Amino acid sequence: MNRRAVIGATLAAAVPTGAVAATSISETRLHGREALTIANGKMQLSVLPGGGFIGEVRLTSGRAKADINPMRVPHYPTIDPYAFTYARDGATYGTDVQARLMSGYMGHFTCFPQFGNQPEEFKAADYNQHGETLAVKWRREASSDLVMSAELPRTQYRFQRSINMLPDETVATVTETAENLMIADRPLQWVQHVTFGPPFVEKGKMFADASVDKVMLGWGDGATLAAWPNSVNEKGEAHDYRVFSGEVGKWLLQRDGKNWVTAYHADYNVLIGYIFEAATNPWLLDWQQNRTNLQKPWDGKVVARGFCWGDSLIQGAKNAVAQGRNFGVPQYSWIDGRAKRSQTYTIFLAEIPSGYRGVASLKTENGFIVLTEKETGKILRVKAALA
Repeated sequence: MNRRAVIGATLAAAVPTGAVAATSISETRLHGREALTIANGKMQLSVLPGGGFIGEVRLTSGRAKADINPMRVPHYPTIDPYAFTYARDGATYGTDVQARLMSGYMGHFTCFPQFGNQPEEFKAADYNQHGETLAVKWRREASSDLVMSAELPRTQYRFQRSINMLPDETVATVTETAENLMIADRPLQWVQHVTFGPPFVEKGKMFADASVDKVMLGWGDGATLAAWPNSVNEKGEAHDYRVFSGEVGKWLLQRDGKNWVTAYHADYNVLIGYIFEAATNPWLLDWQQNRTNLQKPWDGKVVARGFCWGDSLIQGAKNAVAQGRNFGVPQYSWIDGRAKRSQTYTIFLAEIPSGYRGVASLKTENGFIVLTEKETGKILRVKAALA
């Protein structure tokens, strides 16, 4: 049975005719920029064609404390990154290698074909931090799903992202496909940079849970492993890695089955989570910023937490290849010549009660994402036919 048949059978068996709102895709505006929004009456998700940023993922329950958008929206106006030039926009967004990203940065974006940068080389080539996917215009393809593709002429890839949202669920299923247009096989980095911001991010009040094996301290041959979530930070101080503190963390995730990460704010009634393949996504960089970066356009105002999960923690593909592995786990992956690679992941939202303690475990079974609460053992089920 194909994917469409599975969807149709699921809906026919579980949903009376006319009982739920249909999934729709519409052209919208998000914080002044062109966007495409997929919605089903319970949840909506908005993508910016300028760079492919997922700038909005929120419930539409009508309850203010549940319907906030966790994604980071900068304190400054943004533009589509493909329109950025240093001559015109450098005074606003900066003049270093991250300026093009800063010009359009919003929420969740895909770092491809590299995570981070080699600053001197990239700036000299007028290339940018975190890959080419964020720097080009994505175009919608004809489909009942929200399918968008991007041509990457400088790095010679074609990239596609498909987002499916079933009626009566608060779940989006995302499939990304990269096609190598070169004849040669080559190394790459493929990382999802999921960035949250205020009001969802606040020091001491925003918490994360994940399928973490160990925390990595240091880099290279001098790196060590520590317990998660309570151990020490790289200063040797006692540290709780669940809570937003402004300090960066490096997490080695499980290597079998599915990995997951969830986040919530103590004062709001929504939890956001991601589920993804462990074998190809063993690392998570818990990037945090709490008003310490003073350069343009940060200006000491940015509060943000980014869960950068994927095949690497390392700055730039060349550095990842040179580093090789940490604790036996690679810091990059490969794609064959003229080949395609795909990965599918799940984004979900759950309405949570006040006083929620966090996620002790997560599993998928019988068409549901099943969350077990820390300390209480209470079960929360999120309907998810395709998860």
